[in-house]
Amino acid sequence: MIRTWTAVAITGLSLVANSSIAGTTEIRLFSPLAMKGAMPEVIAQFEKSSPHKVKVEYGTVGALFDRLQKDEGADVAIVSGSRLEDLLKQGKIVAGSRADIAKVGIGVFVRTGAPKPDIASVDAFKRTLLVAKSVGYGDPAAGGVSGVHMAGLVDRLGITVDMKPKTRLFANSQVVMEAVVRGEAEIGIGLTSDVALLPGVDLVGGLPGDVQNFTHYAAGIPGSSKQADTGKAFIQFLSSPIGRAILKAKGFEPH
Repeated sequence: MIRTWTAVAITGLSLVANSSIAGTTEIRLFSPLAMKGAMPEVIAQFEKSSPHKVKVEYGTVGALFDRLQKDEGADVAIVSGSRLEDLLKQGKIVAGSRADIAKVGIGVFVRTGAPKPDIASVDAFKRTLLVAKSVGYGDPAAGGVSGVHMAGLVDRLGITVDMKPKTRLFANSQVVMEAVVRGEAEIGIGLTSDVALLPGVDLVGGLPGDVQNFTHYAAGIPGSSKQADTGKAFIQFLSSPIGRAILKAKGFEPH
């Protein structure tokens, strides 16, 4: 994969070179926690191919959405496509700056080396939840997409009462994965890309198709951005062959 990124680095260099940005600037990036496993490599490659720097701040999509509504000074924002569309309608994102980046589904995780449960069908997934000693996922109140989806899915499957004593809610996806590693949650639910957050967890697989939920991520330039040109160059880099290769290697499906 390193050879692949190197082979297409010229493309990334060309994109930045053609962006007509003079001098060195630092941009402030709001990125969803789901991309924490991929973004450091994306940023490293961007900074290697340009004179510019990126300061990244992570959060749930819900938390980032709230901060963007308050004009907290980001130069680039990545949130779900639906939330970005809402921000566009509110005038918080510059018209015409939207770029669809990637999509990712929800998956089931266990500690490395633990038996992988059957999730091949909706019925099998339901049985797996019911026999598990503990199931952890993000607190829906925090706005993380996997936690919000799971809260609704438990109701849809008709197992709310059964799951209540064994459900463990955590602040975000990384904390969920840490709980799985420590054995505090026998099963963890998060985005399939969360496998890149830390060692010690295995991805069992994505949710069955009938109950799967894909999050489509999109990037845009906030209206309060002070480095819009550099921000546009970074978004362009995300969509370049090198950016797409990194995202794919980290569990995303690039657009």
